[in-house]
Amino acid sequence: MYFKDHEVQHGHGRRSARSGAVSMFTRAVNTVFQFALALVLARLLTPEDYGLVAMVLAITGVVTMLVDLGCRDAIARRQTVAPAEVSALFWITTVNAAVLAVVVAGSGPLIARFYGEARLTTITLVSSLVLFTTALAAVPNALMRRALLFQRLAFIEVVAGMSSGILSVALAATGWGYWALVIRPLAMSAFIAAALWLHCRWLPVKPAVTSGVRDMLKFGVTLVGNSITEFCRNNLDRVAVGWRYGAASLGQYQNANAVYSNVIDPFGYLQEVAVGSLSRLLHDLPEFRRLWAKAIATLTFFVMPAFGLLAVIGADLVVLLLGRKWQAAGVILSVLAFRGIPQVLERTLGWLHVSVGRADRWVRWSLLATAVQLGAVAVGLPFGLTGVALGLVLSTYVLFLPALAYAGKPVGIDIPHTIRAAGKPFVGTIAAVIAAFAVRDALGLNDIGFQRAVIVGASFVTCYLAIVIGIFRMIDPLFLGWSLLRDLLPKRFEPAMGPTSLRQP
Repeated sequence: MYFKDHEVQHGHGRRSARSGAVSMFTRAVNTVFQFALALVLARLLTPEDYGLVAMVLAITGVVTMLVDLGCRDAIARRQTVAPAEVSALFWITTVNAAVLAVVVAGSGPLIARFYGEARLTTITLVSSLVLFTTALAAVPNALMRRALLFQRLAFIEVVAGMSSGILSVALAATGWGYWALVIRPLAMSAFIAAALWLHCRWLPVKPAVTSGVRDMLKFGVTLVGNSITEFCRNNLDRVAVGWRYGAASLGQYQNANAVYSNVIDPFGYLQEVAVGSLSRLLHDLPEFRRLWAKAIATLTFFVMPAFGLLAVIGADLVVLLLGRKWQAAGVILSVLAFRGIPQVLERTLGWLHVSVGRADRWVRWSLLATAVQLGAVAVGLPFGLTGVALGLVLSTYVLFLPALAYAGKPVGIDIPHTIRAAGKPFVGTIAAVIAAFAVRDALGLNDIGFQRAVIVGASFVTCYLAIVIGIFRMIDPLFLGWSLLRDLLPKRFEPAMGPTSLRQP
């Protein structure tokens, strides 16, 4: 089943929606679990521990983008692929990962000198091992994505994330300090690689470097160029903060980013489902645009308000859960949450660029976006951590609509399409945030605490639902969500879920 040619079957949109829903539900459970683990780690470790690890990952993490040479997306979206071609890509990526691991391990002294922190040499050496385990997982992951086994992939990633998280907590509790954070990604990568090989049941055959392999490498390397640019764009702020303000301040900034990432990162996994589904509809652009718009509307309906809520209660949430020593992280989180509102849309750029095979356009846009964001961080850096966060927020609001218009041009998707699909949740979220802050100020809720979080949070949710459902009458995402929930629950719950004749995706 891994090497069948792509074809569209009846109910393709329905199956894609269900795969996306299952994937997101599984990862949502994992997000809750990971957040609980983060609370425990934040109380066991210090801001400096987080800062030391972030200093290394902000630089070496870019090399992780180079490991698989983009073969996962190249294999998953290709119309036809042969076993010998996949085997060739496996050996190419494995050798590439070994070389990169040696390079990263040798760069430890340079990183330590850059930050003026000797401990970073050993941290870099151990962190380099994750490159090899990541490479081992690349081809099995691509084959399972090609076969649309997204639910199984999600399960593997969640179990690996939970297992590595528990190991990290155990290390932190027994006095390993920052090593608990260093070992965690390495353990997770190793667990994923082992599980993928067990589930995939694929073994390399005699490799053949065909024109198809060269085409996939060309597409993949172009995609990697974009990934590197995206990684640099998402980490240059941390490098700047660590260089300017030191490990302790970077620890505050990193923990705020970690909470923010726990909310937004799970939605990045939808690209696997979207690319696999949309790439099969390139022969029918009206249907392509219809399914894209329905997916965007549903995603923004449920996710944009999550960031709006985080913006109004983030400062209270961090202090209540992590303690007063992380109060600065709470303020930064509230600022960064404003970025998440439009970034929900920005994270879907790959749906369009990759599905139509135009990774080159994605690279060009990422270079422009990186330059803009670099300027925003440079302007905000003298004003402290909050200034950096504000710079990121402003740059995202300036770029997200042009970004989607540029990505959608090859398939006829422009700014009006995006506004029709996501405009109502966007307006409702922004208006609800303003209303919630107005309620906070009107009631004089100036002290961080549980009472303020409940009152302000309830005000936000009430206002959002009143605007989006009461005024805009946007109810299709609710029908879709309810319909997918019926599919996910066991059959014995069907009578309690009402009729099946709700609107179908």
